[in-house]
Amino acid sequence: MIRTAAIFLAALLSTAAPAATVVVTAAHMVDVLAGRQVDNPQVTIVDGRITKVGRRGDPVPAGATSIDLGGRTILPGLIDMHVHLTSDPTLSGYRGLEFTDAFWTVVGVANARKTIDAGFTTVRNVGSSNYDDVALKQGVDGGYIPGPRIVPATYALGVTGGHCDATEFPPSITVPSPQIANSPESFRAAVRTIRKYGAQVVKVCMTGGVLSKTDSVGAQQLSLAEISAVVEEAHMLGMRVAVHAHGTAGINDALRAGVDTIEHASLADAESFKLAKAHGAWFDMDIYDDDYILAEGAKNGVFAESLEKERIIGRKQRETFRAAHAAGVKMLFGTDAGVYPNGNNALQFAKMVEWGMRPIEAIQAATRNAAEALDKTADVGALAPGRYGDLIAVEGDPLTDVRQLEHVMFVMKAGEVMKSLDGQSTAGHGLTNSAIN
Repeated sequence: MIRTAAIFLAALLSTAAPAATVVVTAAHMVDVLAGRQVDNPQVTIVDGRITKVGRRGDPVPAGATSIDLGGRTILPGLIDMHVHLTSDPTLSGYRGLEFTDAFWTVVGVANARKTIDAGFTTVRNVGSSNYDDVALKQGVDGGYIPGPRIVPATYALGVTGGHCDATEFPPSITVPSPQIANSPESFRAAVRTIRKYGAQVVKVCMTGGVLSKTDSVGAQQLSLAEISAVVEEAHMLGMRVAVHAHGTAGINDALRAGVDTIEHASLADAESFKLAKAHGAWFDMDIYDDDYILAEGAKNGVFAESLEKERIIGRKQRETFRAAHAAGVKMLFGTDAGVYPNGNNALQFAKMVEWGMRPIEAIQAATRNAAEALDKTADVGALAPGRYGDLIAVEGDPLTDVRQLEHVMFVMKAGEVMKSLDGQSTAGHGLTNSAIN
C-alpha cells in the first residue's frame, strides 16, 4: 500500500507542469536598494518570483519567455501607501447619495485597473465602507479582475462627530457607523471586528479633516488612552496602524502611542519629527492633491467649508514635508488617490522633488520604504531575488526626470504582463507579441 502510494506520487510529480519562466531585459534598471542605476539588466522570474538579477547576455533558462524592453528603464512595481480605490472625486459632497452601496465596489473595479496600468502593483487602501476593499482584494487575488495587490483597512475608525463619522446629515437622518467608537475598550472591539472581516491594517482618524463637515482640520479627536488601546490591540494581532492626523497635538499623541504611519502630517512640528524618529514611525504625506482639490473641487461638489480648510492647510503641509525630510524623518509615498483621480497617482513624484527630495528618494519612498513600512520586504519593493516579479518600464531616466513615472509604458505583476508596450491592458490574456521576442 505504501509502495503504491509512493509510485503514484512520483508519477504525479513527473507530470507536473514546468515552472513558468520569464526573462526581462532592458537598457537600464533603477536599483532602489543601492540607490543607483544599473545598465543592461536581465531579470529572471520563475513562477512569479525573481530568481536572478544579472546582466543582459547571461545564460537564459531553457524554455523561458524572453521580453526585451529595448532602451527603456525598468523599476520595481510602485507602491502607493494611501489610496481609496472605491472613491470618485467627481462625485464629492452630496453627489454620491444618488448611488447604491454596491455602486462603489464597481467604481473600485475600474480604479483597480487604472491603478495597475499606472504602474502601481501594490496599494494600501486606507478606508472604505461595506468592506468593499476586501471584496476588491478577493477579486484581484482570485483572478476575476485586474488590479494591484491590496492591503485593506476596511472601515477607518473614529469617534462620534469626527472625521470618520457621517457628519453631513441632520440629526433626523442616522447612518450606520460600525467604525465609530468612544472609549479605549470600544476601540479595541472595533479593531477586532475589522480584522475579523478582512482588515490587514488599521486606519484611525486622530484629528479633524479637510473633506469632513463640522470639524476643525487640526483638532484632536481621540485621547491618548484611546489611540494607545488601538495600537496595543492592533500590534498584538500583528497589524500595523495608520493614523489620519493633520493637527500637531493629535500627531504627537499618536506617535507617543507607537503608531506606525502618520497620514497627512500637515501641522507636524519639531517635536513631531523627534518623536517619529525615536519611535521609528513613517510620515505619509499627500502633497499633490491640494492642486486638484482647489482647481476641481467646487465643480465636483466639495463642500465650501472643505475648500476653505484646504486653502489653509495645503501650503503648510508642503512646507512640513520639506522640513520633515530635512530633519531625517522616514518618508513614504502616499497620494490619497480617490481625492484626486485614481490612476494619476504618479503626479505626486514631481511634487516630492519640488519640495525637497531627490528623484531617487521619491522613488525609494514608493518602493523600498513602502515595502518596509508594510512589513513586506520579502515580497515587494525591489527587483531582487525572492521578491515578486513586479516591474515597470519607462522611457528616459527617472533619476534625472522623475516625471517619466507619469508615463509608464509597461507593467508586469508576478511575471505576468499587465500592460504591454503598445499600451494595452493584457491582464488575464497572457503575454502579448508586442513585448516578446
